[in-house]
Amino acid sequence: MHAHVSLANQFLIAMPGLDDPNFSGAVTLLCHHSTEGAMGLLLNRASDFTLGELMAQMGFHDIDSSLASRPVLSGGPVEPERGFVLHSPDAGPFESSFTISEQIQLTTSRDVLEALAHGEGPRHALIALGYAGWSAQQLEAELQQHAWLSVDADAKVVFEVPLEQRWNAATRLIGIDPSALSSYSGHA
Repeated sequence: MHAHVSLANQFLIAMPGLDDPNFSGAVTLLCHHSTEGAMGLLLNRASDFTLGELMAQMGFHDIDSSLASRPVLSGGPVEPERGFVLHSPDAGPFESSFTISEQIQLTTSRDVLEALAHGEGPRHALIALGYAGWSAQQLEAELQQHAWLSVDADAKVVFEVPLEQRWNAATRLIGIDPSALSSYSGHA
């Protein structure tokens, strides 16, 4: 029997041959991984909303224009009406936070949005609607099928690299030139 190795705080980088439209070209931060399954947030897909629009729907008005213009991410195909905030741990505590690493926390409670709206929130934050989920052993099977590459997550890629550059930046963390990846895999 093999011991479970958690891949939490890893980037899952979609291989070019992954043709599932939900994940093609995606980089996902794996937030939780256990023998029961895994949960992560896509980091490079904008939703149809800006943060200002989302905050207005939640009753927050008069937020800073630079904050209001930020894109809200499409975090994955599961529960797209549910919100998640990835943020640096320099504010709070918040009602419902989970530590992913020393540099990244995940919060699902409204109080983090209130803090952001009032200029008292975390220095780094991104908001996502929905998440990516895998049942028990599903992610492990996809990794064996070479659908994903994994590498230790880097908070700079999460918070500082522009959305459209995150897949390339995550791939470079492995030491691979993204243009060298082929869209097929073989078995020896």
